[in-house]
Order: sequence, then C-alpha cells, then structure tokens
Amino acid sequence: MAVKRVNPNRMELLRLKQQLQVARRGHKLMKDKRDELMRQFLELVREVADLRIKMEELLNQANADMVLARASMGSEVVEAALMTDAPPLELIVGDENTMGVRSPTFHMPAADKPADKATDLPYALSSATGELDQAVDALYNVFPVMMELAELEHKALLMAAEIERTRRRVNSLEYVMIPDHQDTIRSITMKMEEHERESQTRLMKVKDLILEAEIKKKQVQSEQRRSQSI
Repeated sequence: MAVKRVNPNRMELLRLKQQLQVARRGHKLMKDKRDELMRQFLELVREVADLRIKMEELLNQANADMVLARASMGSEVVEAALMTDAPPLELIVGDENTMGVRSPTFHMPAADKPADKATDLPYALSSATGELDQAVDALYNVFPVMMELAELEHKALLMAAEIERTRRRVNSLEYVMIPDHQDTIRSITMKMEEHERESQTRLMKVKDLILEAEIKKKQVQSEQRRSQSI
C-alpha cells in the first residue's frame, strides 16, 4: 500500500488516527447500506418477476377477448367502436426515497374504483357486443399493472446502480483508504520511535560527557589541593 508523505509528528499522527476512525465508521455504514440495498433489491426483483407474469396473463386474456370480439362483430365494427373518444385516464406521478435512491411512482385513481363498477366505455353499449366490453374491461385492468411494473422495474434499475456505487465506495475504503492510513500511521510511529531512540542516545552521550567533564574537574581540583598541601 502507498504511504503518504507527511511530517512524522504527533499532530499529524493524531490527525491520521482520527481520519482512520472516521473511515472505519463510514466503511461500516456503507457496508450496512449495501447489504440492506441488496436485500431490498432481491425482494424487488422477485416482486417484478411475479408482476410481469401477472401482466402477461392479463394481456393474454385481453388479446383473447379482443379476438372473440373481432370474430363476433367484425374487425371494421370493432375498429369503428374503438375510434370514438374515450374518457381520459388520470395518472399521478410522485417520487419515493428508498435508502437514498429516489425513484418515480405512478398512481391511477381509476384503479381505486370498486371492482363491480362498470368501466366508462368509449362507445355506446348498443353499438357493440359483450365480447368487446369484456375485452375493453380487460385492457383497463391490465393498464394499472403495467404502470406498477414500469415503476418497480425503473426502481430496480436505479437501485442496482446505487448498489454498484456503494460497492465501489466500500471497496475503496476497505482496500485503499483504510490500508493507506494504517501504513502511514505505522510509518510515522516507527519514525517517531526511531527519533525517540536517537534522542535518548544523544541524551545518554551528553550525560556521559557531562559526567566525564565533572570527573576531570574533580581530578584537577584534587591535584591542585595536593600540590598546595606539599
């Protein structure tokens, strides 16, 4: 790992230790976020798969009903009935936040109507048979499912991108930033210990020189007293 070029002093060591502590805390939080995103993503994928099966079944039923309507009424009559103006469908677009992932939401107020309420058909009841009514009802029923599927699939794509970004951040902290700080702290600690040993060695040498000077001074004083006594 790379060792940062910093001054090997106590202030720098303290700063790096604080950064290492923050990096470890951030690594734990990002790892927990990644794991939770993965859990919710897997649940979302299963929900999307089930919803897609439901949508395909509803579409197959609607297509079958439309085939029956065309067979009983004729394609030209069905086309003419469907060309009339239909009441507008209201779609409410919102957004939601899931673990930092903002995704759009779609809601159709028409889907909240009771199941036994008749669909607002775009043509007169006298101009079509029950097969066409059933086909149109089936299409009305499948549209909210399609909107929900689109919402969940888009959310899954956004969540997958966020999982990848979070995974890169976790790997960067785990394999680059934290090891670099650890190596730098270890290097600074070794240099400071080496400087401390050198300082102790110098102090011991100074102490020896002072003691040697004191001994020489006492020897000189002793010789002077001896010479004065003679």
